[in-house]
Parts: sequence; C-alpha cells; structure tokens
Amino acid sequence: MDELSAEILAGLPAAFIAGPTLIADWIVVWPLALPLIGAAILLMGRSRSAWQASFALAVLVATLLSEALLVQRVIESGPVVMTMSRWLPPFGISFAADMLGASFALVAGIVSIVVLLYSQSEVELRETRYGYYSLLLLLLAGVNGAFLTGDVFNLYVWLEVLLISSFGLMIMGGRKIQLDGAVKYGFISLLGTTFFLIAVGLLYGLLGTLNMADIVRVAPDADPVAMSGIAGLFLLALGMKAAAFPVNAWLPASYHTPDPTISALFGGLLTKVGVYAIIRILGQLLPANVARDWALIRGPNFAPFEFGVSLNLVIALIAGATLILAPLGAMAETNLRRAIGFLVIGGIGAMLAGVALGTSGGIFGAAIYALHSMLTITGLYLVAGLIERATGTTDTRRMGGLYQFSSPLSILFICLVFAVSGLPPFLGFWPKFVLVQAGLGGESYGLAAAILLNAFLTIVAGSRLWSHIFWRNGREGDGSEAPNPNLKPLQLKDRWWGLVPAATLTLAIVLLGLWPAPLFLAGSRAAAGIVDPTAYVDSVSPVGAP
Repeated sequence: MDELSAEILAGLPAAFIAGPTLIADWIVVWPLALPLIGAAILLMGRSRSAWQASFALAVLVATLLSEALLVQRVIESGPVVMTMSRWLPPFGISFAADMLGASFALVAGIVSIVVLLYSQSEVELRETRYGYYSLLLLLLAGVNGAFLTGDVFNLYVWLEVLLISSFGLMIMGGRKIQLDGAVKYGFISLLGTTFFLIAVGLLYGLLGTLNMADIVRVAPDADPVAMSGIAGLFLLALGMKAAAFPVNAWLPASYHTPDPTISALFGGLLTKVGVYAIIRILGQLLPANVARDWALIRGPNFAPFEFGVSLNLVIALIAGATLILAPLGAMAETNLRRAIGFLVIGGIGAMLAGVALGTSGGIFGAAIYALHSMLTITGLYLVAGLIERATGTTDTRRMGGLYQFSSPLSILFICLVFAVSGLPPFLGFWPKFVLVQAGLGGESYGLAAAILLNAFLTIVAGSRLWSHIFWRNGREGDGSEAPNPNLKPLQLKDRWWGLVPAATLTLAIVLLGLWPAPLFLAGSRAAAGIVDPTAYVDSVSPVGAP
C-alpha cells in the first residue's frame, strides 16, 4: 500500500474499512472466477480443438463443486459476503450469496454441464475454433455474476457479459436465419440494458449508493414518488430481459434460430436472470415502492372518479396476460422450437405472479418455479433437437410417426410437457401448487385462476405437439396415415451424447417431483431472505457501520 492510500485509510473512521477477507469467504467468487479463467485459457488455445471439450468440462465440474459448497455454507451460516479492497458499503463493491442467488447458481451449473455433454453430438470443429467453449464458459460466468453480485451496477456489468457471450453463441454457424434472430435478440437486449442503466443512474442520483444491502437501508427514506418511477423503469427493463408480455415477441423469434444446444442454454438460463433481478430489486430492495398506491385521478372536481394503482397491480396484470397468451401462441405455432419459446414465456408469467403477490408464499413459489423452469425448459429444448434430427425438419406438420420409430423420445417429450404444465407427480406441479395456494391465501383470485388456466392451456398445447409429432402416423395432409418416409434413426453419437444427457436430466426432473424436499428447502429460505433481508444486510454491512 502506498503512503497516500495509508494516509487516506488512517483518516477514515474504522467502520468504513472492512477487515481482511477470510479465505473461506472467497468461495463466493469461485463460481464466476473459474469460468472466466477457463474462458480466457480456451480462447488463447482455440486453434487446438482436441482438448477444449474436456478442459471446459473440467472447469464446469469445478464450478459446480464450488456452487455446491457455497449452497452448503449458506445453509449452515447464512449469507456469504466478499467485499473488494476492504471498503465497506457504500464505497466497496461486494459479492453476496444468499440462498436465492446460491441455489440459482447451482442449478445453472447443472444445466451448463448437461448442455456441454449434449453439445458433443452436434458441435462442429469450426465452431470449436470460433470459440464455442470459451463463449459457453463466459456465459456461465455472466449468469453466476448476476446471481451473486451485491451491487446493482455490477448487475448491469454482468448483464453486459451475458449479452456479449450470448450474441456470439447466437450467430455461431453464420446461417441467415441465425443472423435474423441475432438482430432481433440483440436489439431488444440492448434496449433493455439501456433502460436498466438509466434506472441505475437515477437510483444512484437519488440514494447515493448502489450497494444492495445499503439500498435496503436507505430506500424507505427516499422520495416515494421518484422511487416508484425508478421501480417502474426497472420493471420495464427487466421485463424485456425476462420476455414478459407485451415485450416478449423477440424470444420465439430468435431462440429457435441457433443450434438446439444454444436454444437450451438460452431458454434455461437467460430469461431466469431477468426474473432473478426482478425478484431481487422489486421484491427485496424496493418492495415498498412497488406496493404503494397512487391515485391516477385526483382533485375535488374528479373526486367521484378517483382511483389508485400500484406497481404490484401492474405486475399482476402483466403476469396474467403472459400466463394466458403464451400457451395460446404455442398452440398456433408449427415450428417446434418456436412453440417451446412460447412455453418459456408462460413460465415467466407464473414467476411474475409470485412477485406480484409480494408475500413470502408468492416469492417462494416464484423461486422454485424458476429453478424448475431452468431444468425443464433445458430438457425440452434438448429433446426437441433430437426430434429435429430424427425427422429432418423443424415443422411439426411434416413430423409424424415418431412414436413407433423412437419410443424413448416420445416418453421424454411427454414427461417434460407434463412437467411444464404442472401435472403431478412431475416437478412443475409443486411451484404451481404453491403459487395457487399463495394467491388464494392473499385473496388474489384472478392470479390463482390465471395460473390454473395456464396449466390447462399448456397441457393442451403440449399434447397437440406430441400428437402431431408422435401419435399421427405420417405428415399432415391426405397422406397422414401413411408412414413418414423422412424418419431416420439416431446415430450412435446422437444416442450417447444427445439422448443420454437429455434422459438423465428428465429423470432428475421426475425424481425431484417425487421428492421435492431439496427444492422446498432452497425456495423457503430464499423467500425468507427476500421478504426479511435483515441477515443479508447485516452480513454486508456489519452492525455499527455507517
């Protein structure tokens, strides 16, 4: 440390300066440091493709182990914090892991490993040389950074890391349809990021801090009108990221364009980062400004027409519209992965419904629904990729007869459809049950009804897809009963590297549906930490700090 720095530190109150970071607390940065280091090494050695897959797998396994240890540490001792350069908030930048962030990071690690294994069935040599594995690790670093950061501006930084890596993966292959999807995806992502950055600047100008724990302390004393406006701007920006109605058209227009591996990675992880940020910012940092009522029409001349609205009501309306319209879009689709994109959007509506409720039960349901969706949507996209290989097309009207040709694909697809719909005993049943129970308990009967209607419409849409692909003997039209001549068996590489990872993930989804205790443990503790952030605040800003 130079003399000037020592003099500055000596002149500050001791409460401003954090003590040395314990080595045990470094575990909070390993889930993002390991992928970043691994991505840099792979990028430097991208011309040597023989060892890239195995090295990337080793990095992902090490990352998953660090995430599992982090979850165990949070369960045992509460939130884990590491503050950069020994400066306490609001000066220092902190990484903080509570149960919500740590459990999301753990599931993201599982999804990344499954996707990496599956990609061995379709990734090409030229994609390896273009940096496929380094971009995959960089994407995971951005996801984990967003889940584990304790600073709102750092959240913006990690969203930018996500955008860079996801855009590179989106265009990898260079097909015209990929470029078309990348333009739509990139434009809306940049627009959402811009709105988010504007909201961050306004928040800092109003509060003088961007540390999440510090925001929890000072936000209740700020101008309520300005805070409500900032909360609304965050909702708009993150609603774009999460693909909530009415800013959701970009997702089914872009997620089907890259290879199925990339679609699975995006569908399982990227939209959940937006949902996570909504839960963190609107559920924990600014809940009072979300729930506050404001009269839209005031004054003595309009007294009979005076009524109020809250951001909670706006979120509830967005959630209801997303829940109902998304599966209707899936029914109208003939492209398999575009239809799955609408099912992704329907799940976003369910998570927003939990945020709109604003109760511990609502946040609990939103958190476990997000964890379920990360696994189930990934599996659904992976199986869709195998279906496209077996049929040689992406159009469900030209698929048919696959049930007799490949019964394992039929079983995997219908199990995942049931899980997305929320039918027991599959994993998706429990989040929807918790959300409906929370809605009825909070007298939000409209949201509860929308969740149930979404479950019904989703099973109709999913069953329609299954019947067109598997149950019908042949292609749509006069020859629908004739055998489909385009069907071809999966190659050995597709079965080992494609079918086995997808089947393993589906089996895990079924088992978690039968034994949901780990999901309930993570969700309940995550909800408790969001609704009552005292432990989170105290871990970042020790008692006695200004």
